[in-house]
Amino acid sequence: MQASPIGIFDSGYGGLTVFRSIADQLPEYDYIYLGDNARSPYGDHSFDTIYKYTLECVEWLFAKGCRLVILACNTASAKALRTIQQKDLPAKYPDRRVLGVIRPTAEVIDQFTFSKNVGVMGTRGTVNSQSYLLEINKFFPEINVFQQSCPMWVPLIENNEHLQSGADFFINEYCNSLMQQSEDIDCVLLACTHYPLLLPKLKNVLPDYINILTQGKIVANSLVNYLERHPELEEILAKNGKKYFHTSGDAIAFDEHASIFFGEEVESSSM
Repeated sequence: MQASPIGIFDSGYGGLTVFRSIADQLPEYDYIYLGDNARSPYGDHSFDTIYKYTLECVEWLFAKGCRLVILACNTASAKALRTIQQKDLPAKYPDRRVLGVIRPTAEVIDQFTFSKNVGVMGTRGTVNSQSYLLEINKFFPEINVFQQSCPMWVPLIENNEHLQSGADFFINEYCNSLMQQSEDIDCVLLACTHYPLLLPKLKNVLPDYINILTQGKIVANSLVNYLERHPELEEILAKNGKKYFHTSGDAIAFDEHASIFFGEEVESSSM
């Protein structure tokens, strides 16, 4: 059986922040990253549209030899993962696996809050799906979850305007709206893989006692655990330390922005 790279998918650039953490923790594996930049952002699309787009990209990664795909996108994880796992994999790809970012985060969220009051900031699609509310309450019914959609943050980040003064209004507005829901919130989960790029400004806006939680290391740790529990999958993964980047959009434009998220220069090709 041909050795298989690990596929990592995102609607655009944000998944590169998760990819960075995974590659740092598991550098020996081969990876194929796919950003669906031509149809990004996913946040305001319907469930059916996001499922369709996500499945198309997952199947593209399968065709490239990936037997394990990580949806490094909260919106895709919220609106497409369950259907792909329950419908498409058993019917067409029983030897393939697709994992998301919501469950791994929900499983450990209790480690980051003392008050048991957690704020979740994400795209409109992620928030409207109620996925974090449901998953966190499944593991920790004692935790109260307060959600805030931040529809302007992804466009600001992808246009490299997120650290400019013009972004301050939307950062303040969404943070204030969240904190007004409960004065007991002591942990804020950034439930979009773009949002870690806003950390410098968020730390200035949110109270000092707030634990601001990003997902990269959480997802990387979860993947380590998953591979340990599935040696039959781990043993067929390619281990040459290679990274390949692809986009459904313009490769030159992708490369110009990708380094901001990935932390090093990226050279991609179009699908």
